[in-house]
Amino acid sequence: MSTNNDAILLREAEVEPTDKVLENALGKELFVTYQEVIGVLTNEFGLEPQWRFYKDGKAWLCKVVHKKKTILWLSLWADCIKTGFYFTEKTGVGVLELDIDSKIKEVFKEAKPIGKLIPLIIDINQHSQIEDLKAVVRYMKELK
Repeated sequence: MSTNNDAILLREAEVEPTDKVLENALGKELFVTYQEVIGVLTNEFGLEPQWRFYKDGKAWLCKVVHKKKTILWLSLWADCIKTGFYFTEKTGVGVLELDIDSKIKEVFKEAKPIGKLIPLIIDINQHSQIEDLKAVVRYMKELK
């Protein structure tokens, strides 16, 4: 997650992230991108987004799962939709072989592990970045 916590949206535990709340928080343009991301995750990959308020982060986060496996975490920020994936050293090697933006790979190579997991963050604020997201989701979903 970003160190700039001011920019994270959805801070009120009692305000559930309905489409109306999300559109007000994100603005029309970013909300359209958010809907597209959720559409791809649910329709194309059969994933299930689960919104929950997390007290430790003091914000609503969306855990996106396939059966019982967490594929990614999604959070909403003032300027983007952050998607976070977590890989082990072994599975992280495959990320570098994916056909995704080289900047994403560079940041991933430099990422500090959280315990045994290496975070891969993709910030999405435009339609063109969804292809990179799809490539990583596809890879993550295929991992055993």
